[in-house]
Amino acid sequence: MMIQSNDQDALAREIVRLRAWEGEPRDFWPRLAAALAAVSGAARSLVLIKGTDNGGGWKRIADYGQYSGPAAVLQEFVKRLESLAEESGTDGEPRLTSFGEVRVGGEIPFALAVRFELQDSRTFCVGLLLLTGISETRARDVARQVNLLRDVPRSYELFRESLRARLDARKFAVVLDLLAAMDSEKRFLAAGLAWANALADHFKCDRISVGWLERNSVRLRVMSRTEQFNRQMAAASALETVMEESLDQDEDIVYPAPEGARAICRDHERYAAEQHAVNLASFPLRVEGKPVAVLTCERASRPFELTELQQLRLSTDLIARRLAELKRWDRWFGARWATTLREQAARWIGPEHTWAKILAVVITVALLILFLLPVPYRVEARFQLKSDEVSFLTAPYEGYIREVNVRPGDLVAANAVLLRLDTEELELEETAARADLNRYQREAEKARATSALAEMRVAEALAQQAQARLELAQYRLDHASLRVPNESVVVEGDLRERIGAPVSQGDALFRVARLDKLYVEAEVDERDIQELTDTATGQIAFVSQPRLKFPVRVERIEPAAVPRKAENVFLVRCALDDAPEAWWRPGMTGVCKLDVGRRSIVWIFTRRTVDFLRMFLWW
Repeated sequence: MMIQSNDQDALAREIVRLRAWEGEPRDFWPRLAAALAAVSGAARSLVLIKGTDNGGGWKRIADYGQYSGPAAVLQEFVKRLESLAEESGTDGEPRLTSFGEVRVGGEIPFALAVRFELQDSRTFCVGLLLLTGISETRARDVARQVNLLRDVPRSYELFRESLRARLDARKFAVVLDLLAAMDSEKRFLAAGLAWANALADHFKCDRISVGWLERNSVRLRVMSRTEQFNRQMAAASALETVMEESLDQDEDIVYPAPEGARAICRDHERYAAEQHAVNLASFPLRVEGKPVAVLTCERASRPFELTELQQLRLSTDLIARRLAELKRWDRWFGARWATTLREQAARWIGPEHTWAKILAVVITVALLILFLLPVPYRVEARFQLKSDEVSFLTAPYEGYIREVNVRPGDLVAANAVLLRLDTEELELEETAARADLNRYQREAEKARATSALAEMRVAEALAQQAQARLELAQYRLDHASLRVPNESVVVEGDLRERIGAPVSQGDALFRVARLDKLYVEAEVDERDIQELTDTATGQIAFVSQPRLKFPVRVERIEPAAVPRKAENVFLVRCALDDAPEAWWRPGMTGVCKLDVGRRSIVWIFTRRTVDFLRMFLWW
């Protein structure tokens, strides 16, 4: 910008404009050099900077004016640029240096160096002016005028920072508004759709799509304004390819590519041509520094501006972790457990091919356990609870049942009455026999008194006969009540419906078993009998109480097999280690497992198959 030194109003406006300049530094420094030249009337105006960015040397960032005087003056000025910049000092006062050895029209040229104020104290910025055709007094007046411009760069930097802060605040406000659209959603797809719709509305995009990294490839999961879509469509497949291009490079990709962009965008270009998408922008979503998803924006109306791209980038950075958490937990519990297992395992065996490594470790450990780890092995057999003493109670004589006191399953004490027979007829027989006995005894005594020997013998014989009938009647009366000799349980004999019915002598009325002499009879398959020894121990569980286990020990193994349901079994008698429970009854069944030592797991699971193959193939 050309400013005449005599146009003071324009010069003042330019300086005010530079203090609040919104442009880039590459435009600011040349304008500042032009303003310095206008204020001082310098033939040449330069701005030099030194800092850590350029290796600590002085760098020329602005050069204004064309000096048309003697070349010796310009050469001396250029030669001494760095020394003049170093000598400018930090006292805040411009430094005026004369070139006494070189004159122009009788006047001595001067170099004026002014140190500008900057925000960064490690960076130095100096303005160098070549003054010709003026006196030293005038040169000092110029130095005082130029000194008023020392704070212009700092004012420019402060204004730029405030402007950047306002822009950042505006960008944050926009992004927060976009995030608020999905805060109420608790499911992954609903939250992603709400976010995509908000982005599409705010940035006037034709379509916003979100793809997620699953099994080493990107899968399209969300499409703005579309709750359901077919992933098999050509457009969806092409869009996934576009997303993979951005995710593979882990770079933001904008198409058409801006000047200086280094990211490869061939898939974006192909997609734009096939789908007639004018402007595209893809942004990887990162969690803990790793890309896990891609956001792709499509807009035909106008290209994406830098501010919009920054807002989109900021939005993806803020939303990535929340979406990742929703995706992680918005699945059935098996998938969540598998993901947690994989993450934990990746810390120990590495993140690559984790499942293959886990499978290899599991198989190795399983084989070691199967082949090398012996476990207790038990032979399984069905059993029946039996008693050593089982007896039948029979009818002592022919008669009729009068009373039944028990039913099957009842516990009865020793000498308890189980059944009573009708005794009315027996009582009559006893009375008649007793009367006949008394009569015959008196007749025998009478015959003895009259010395009637023959009659006495007959009477005595008849008395003996009556005595026998009396004793028989008394015996039957004594046995009219069936009693159990020991404490037992009634196994068979439900006679309550036969009260009054006749019974014959010798009829089996009850079967009773003693409870204090119970034992277990197990039926062991002949394929397992060789594993058993006479000292084996084990446990039994009844069908009626499978949760209860009771210890037993082998007492005897029957030497001969017994056929049972098309197979042979060996009867194994087992004694009970503990006293019988009150609810035990002879005849109860269950499962008996007898310990036979320790075997490998492979042997336990394959022995049946191996035995079959040996028999089939005759190994």
